[in-house]
Amino acid sequence: MLPNGGNMRKNSIKYSRMNGEVHREISRIISMEIKDPRIHQMTSVVSVDVTPDLKFAKVYVSVLGDDKAKEDTRIGLTSAASHIRTLLAKSLNLRNTPELSFIIDDSIEYGVNMSKRIDDLMQK
Repeated sequence: MLPNGGNMRKNSIKYSRMNGEVHREISRIISMEIKDPRIHQMTSVVSVDVTPDLKFAKVYVSVLGDDKAKEDTRIGLTSAASHIRTLLAKSLNLRNTPELSFIIDDSIEYGVNMSKRIDDLMQK
């Protein structure tokens, strides 16, 4: 529930702004505050999808590395989720702080590989 008693709709400006704020803050927390050695240095938050009731958030992360680095990062982030959630609650001052689940997103890596393949084809 929002302070005014209503729920946020998925397509509302307030909802988009909330996703953006949560995205920025989780990115900052992961890069600046989490010191877990399992989390790869080249980890970036691609997007965040918060449910309209603010109870859950899917955090899509991209990891520049091999499959082991990706899995280690996912495990490290999942392990740190409650700490990240606590820091998120302090910095955003939300009534409900969403439960975080981390999902590895390969879309950036896929795009880089496709771009490289196109470049290689253009060279021939």
